[in-house]
Amino acid sequence: MTSLRSKFWISIATGILIVLAFAAKTLGAPGLESAFFVVAAILAGVPTVLSAVRALQVKAFSIDLLVSIAVIGALIIGEYEEAAIVAFLFIFGAYLEARTLEKTRRSLRTLIDSAPKEAEIVRGEETMTVEVDDVVIGDRVILRTGSQVPVDGTIVSGSGSVNEATVTGEPLPVTKEVGAQVWSGTVVDAGYLEMVADRVGEDTTFNKIIELVEEAQDSKAPTQKFLDRFASIYTPGIIVAAIIAGLITSDVEFALTILVIACPGALVISTPVSLVAGLGNASRHGALIKGGDALETLAKIDTLVLDKTGTITRGAPEVTSVTAYGDISVDDVVRLAGILEKASEHPLGRTIAAFAAERTNVDSAATDVNVRKGIGIEGIVEGRAVVVGSHRAVPEMPADAASRAIDMERRGNTVSFVVVDGRLQGMIAIADSIRPEAADAISALRRNGVARFVMLTGDNEHTARAVAAEVGIDDVEAQLMPEGKVAQVKELVDAGRKVAMIGDGVNDAPAIATANLGIAMGAGTDVSMETADVILVGNRFDQLVHSHAIARKTMANMHQNTVIALATVAILILGVLLRVVGMGSGMLVHQASVLLVILNAARLIGFTSKDASAIASAHRQRIAVAAPARDAVGAER
Repeated sequence: MTSLRSKFWISIATGILIVLAFAAKTLGAPGLESAFFVVAAILAGVPTVLSAVRALQVKAFSIDLLVSIAVIGALIIGEYEEAAIVAFLFIFGAYLEARTLEKTRRSLRTLIDSAPKEAEIVRGEETMTVEVDDVVIGDRVILRTGSQVPVDGTIVSGSGSVNEATVTGEPLPVTKEVGAQVWSGTVVDAGYLEMVADRVGEDTTFNKIIELVEEAQDSKAPTQKFLDRFASIYTPGIIVAAIIAGLITSDVEFALTILVIACPGALVISTPVSLVAGLGNASRHGALIKGGDALETLAKIDTLVLDKTGTITRGAPEVTSVTAYGDISVDDVVRLAGILEKASEHPLGRTIAAFAAERTNVDSAATDVNVRKGIGIEGIVEGRAVVVGSHRAVPEMPADAASRAIDMERRGNTVSFVVVDGRLQGMIAIADSIRPEAADAISALRRNGVARFVMLTGDNEHTARAVAAEVGIDDVEAQLMPEGKVAQVKELVDAGRKVAMIGDGVNDAPAIATANLGIAMGAGTDVSMETADVILVGNRFDQLVHSHAIARKTMANMHQNTVIALATVAILILGVLLRVVGMGSGMLVHQASVLLVILNAARLIGFTSKDASAIASAHRQRIAVAAPARDAVGAER
């Protein structure tokens, strides 16, 4: 197969020979003119002939075959000028196509080149540097300022900021502390961190990105598959038609002209050049689309089904407000609840304990701790009987407290009641915060053709409807098991909707597989990501907005290129039949259409979605002000 560089130099050399041939023609040196044209035709024609032969060996009739026959035929009948021009324009068009595809694949090579090579690990009492392939799950990995994270893992010591641009596309460093996840390929901007390796080798996020980009860029869309089949029928059809025309007219040049002009080169490349440019653009903006089929489906979706926890929300509960009653302070409510919840294994309990540890002294330990099923946790804290749990833990609920608790639940919070010595002393509201870009993203998708949004969640209906109302979702189905989600998605698909399902967990994988298009959050489970057709690496909805926009843009680009190619071939064939288009002029117009198709597809490389850019910009601004806002948790009496 002729390389990109070879095509470039062959095009340059052939072009120079053709210029020299025309100069010889002007100077009245026909022998020299013919020699230059013949050498040019052979130089540019050989790669095309070899490509046609390789295709024939696998019983494929390629466009290269038409061009090869045309060039060889023109040489045989002494039309050296036409032979040289046809061969040059075809190899030059192939170079332009290859160059465009090469540009779109640079992001993949950049990923591969930037993959981590070594890791500093601690084994036993010894610190050593090993190749990244030698890191095993459970290894303790040291990360210093400027070092590259070699594998996926969890921070167990230290703190620092990590630049995740290679994985998420987000340019601002992210603060990482104990318990945070880090991905291979990212870089420590500042700080000292120690992590435990969770995923190594081919299972790391970075290696999966490389694998998925390779698969996506090598795959074909249904439209492209159709055009490949079209070419396999069209090529022998045109050859037969040219032979018949030659036999009827006894005009070999006329038959060769039909062969050359009928070559639908622009049509054959119209889909793949657009597809690769679109997939490359999406990958650079944090969305991995697994091939042309997925891209076409994404462009056509009219219904988006969303999981709630970990998808619309962050999947990380946070304390949103603390209310104190009686003679106790808000700080006392937090401290007593935090000390008791240190013994809890419940996610909400761990959230309260972590919140308390950041704001007060929780060094004391609770005694006589007991978990009461359906109620909460109880124990003795600083000599006082403390219970933290549901409303069932409250012996006597004041009317104003009951009203406030209901109001907080309607706003999407889960309320933990703090009872001290038999009396309600406080309420702690906890919510899984909504991704701040979700509402804007849903609004943008709605403007761009997604007509219906449905939330499917296992959470309670109060919380689900509160979240849905905040982000602009149309329909809500709550308290669903995985099979319930599948049934809901199947119902939408059976009704003729073009359904995309987005989720992050193992429980979402069956519904993701049932939908016309599966979308997974990049921080989700391996099962959901392997099942999905699209992966949002940075877990952000602006990446979904951009991938939807580039999918629609790519499909439109494919259609534009197809129209350009078909219209050109139809006009040129008509011109040949009417004897107003010759081989040289026809091939020039034909190759101009190839160039036009390539340039049109190249526009996709730099495409940016205005909606996605605006959402991403707002997201960066929120990150910038997030740190000062962390302590602004509501505290009331």
